[in-house]
Amino acid sequence: MNFKKSIILGIALLFVLLMSATAFPNVVNPNTIIQVTEGGIVSLDPFWPYSPPSNNVDFQIYESLVQYDGPSTTRFLPMLSTNVPSVKDGTIQDNGKTYIFHIRKNVYFHNGDLLTPEDVKYSLERQIVFDRSGGPSWMIAMPLIGVNSIEDLVTKYAGVSKYSALFSDGVLKPEYKDAMLKAFAVLDKSIEIKGDDVIIHMPKPYPSLISIVAHGICGSYIIDKKWAVDNGAWPGTADTWWKYHNPVREKDPLYSIANGTGPYKLVKWERGIEVTLKRFDNYWRAPAKVENIIIKVVKEFTTRKLMLQHGDADIAAIPQQYLSLVKNIPGVKVFEKLPILGVDAGFMTYTINMNGNPYVGSGKLDGNGIPSNFFSDINVRKAFSYMFPYDLYIKEVWNGNALQPNGPIPKGIFGYDPTVPKYHFDLAKSEEYFKKAFNGELWKKGFKMSIVYITGAAQSRQVANMLSAYARKINPRFKIEVRSELWSSYVRDRLEWKLPYFMTGWFADYPDADDFVYPFLYSTGYYGLTLGKGYQELAKKVFDPLIDEARSITNIQERLKIYKELSVKAYDEAAIMWLYQPLGNHVQRSWIKGWYYNPMLRGMIDFYALSK
Repeated sequence: MNFKKSIILGIALLFVLLMSATAFPNVVNPNTIIQVTEGGIVSLDPFWPYSPPSNNVDFQIYESLVQYDGPSTTRFLPMLSTNVPSVKDGTIQDNGKTYIFHIRKNVYFHNGDLLTPEDVKYSLERQIVFDRSGGPSWMIAMPLIGVNSIEDLVTKYAGVSKYSALFSDGVLKPEYKDAMLKAFAVLDKSIEIKGDDVIIHMPKPYPSLISIVAHGICGSYIIDKKWAVDNGAWPGTADTWWKYHNPVREKDPLYSIANGTGPYKLVKWERGIEVTLKRFDNYWRAPAKVENIIIKVVKEFTTRKLMLQHGDADIAAIPQQYLSLVKNIPGVKVFEKLPILGVDAGFMTYTINMNGNPYVGSGKLDGNGIPSNFFSDINVRKAFSYMFPYDLYIKEVWNGNALQPNGPIPKGIFGYDPTVPKYHFDLAKSEEYFKKAFNGELWKKGFKMSIVYITGAAQSRQVANMLSAYARKINPRFKIEVRSELWSSYVRDRLEWKLPYFMTGWFADYPDADDFVYPFLYSTGYYGLTLGKGYQELAKKVFDPLIDEARSITNIQERLKIYKELSVKAYDEAAIMWLYQPLGNHVQRSWIKGWYYNPMLRGMIDFYALSK
């Protein structure tokens, strides 16, 4: 009997082992992790990128003063600083205007240089001096010098309206050198070195500073000053800083080289093909568990899927619509419905530029066009806000993998409040407001306009199609054409106020409501500048004072009250249409251990935490 039981147990054990071997075959390349992505990096200079692929590489090579505590977006741990500044330990002083960082000793850069406080000061200053157009420098510039760009300081001191006026054929006009030096002096004074400490002095409290200097945030990285200067980067002096400001990407001396303190060092970058990294054995923490990291650009989904299936890739980028095709692959693990800290919105241009504009029809309220102030009428904005089928769109276009936002602050960000009201699909309400618009003239005459989306942006095209269909359903005189533009033309026309209605979004740079209310709602924010004078006048009166107030106080509860008030006011004004907050996924071989999800590290993987 015991013999038979042994045979049965043996057969059962063999079956389990065979099944395990099928589901979890031998680990491929145990000392290497291969990630396949859709897009490549744009630069190796850590102050240039503003895109997930580049940020992912920087994250492995460079480090910051503090880091997130694993998956948390609100708790921080020391990194190159041995402390996370706080009021309790006396390293936040002057009512929140002074932050003290104790710089870690015995930290080596990949070339063998030792980290010093001077490297930290240089890195923060270079980020603001560098300030490439469209880059992330504004994040650190705002708390340190009180404006989005050092250009703003210079133009103020020079008494000119725009930065380009300071130059003639690319050469600084001599009469403006004093303004340049004065602006730099403000920056240089904001960062003090005292022994092993770096002390940041801000013109006013900026409670989100810790978030801004956290690992993974664009431009928070610390570089080796000596190495950078030896390779032709800004020398750290005041007298010629403008020559290193807003460089051409390929002419940036750090464009194709790297030297950080992180767990991995650069081996090679094959542009548009792959990046190879190798473990840095002199890392200040214990060396990484995996020796090599290879990040490959594989544009075709089918190829990425096959590589994942055969074990030739350990981690793969899988678009949401294809997720079902990899879920049942043996040995593959899928994490889904991961919150993404971003909001995609529909923007209504309050003052449309009519000059040579092909998107406004006749340019008049005559049934064949729209006037410049079409969306300045709050009734039009409310009518559009009720005209969009939010739930249907999320179900059909996103397969349920999105949320409807209730304002500029996404769920998961400090300042989000679930009690803030939001618009819902209601054609009767939409009709009610359309009948009120322009004293009833709009309803009688109708309108004709275009909604423009970026070529290839399927989700935006669907938004436009739905608005077009429901507008005609409400009133056959309402005609919305759906048109597309290439990215370059789209950006130009948006900045020139020529797009009556356009769709795009904002994703978290740092986990604080300020990072959303400022670009979305402020009169001179990233989008405020694109919505015309009508919007800017509204924002200066309704939004700007509250945003400025929230930025300058450190009391958490008071800040929360202000952010709720801002979100409610945005609802009352139907200022912008908040369309959806996407949910993401992560797909990997099940032999990868240690992966965690932090929504602030969008597109970035902490390879240091992984093993096979």
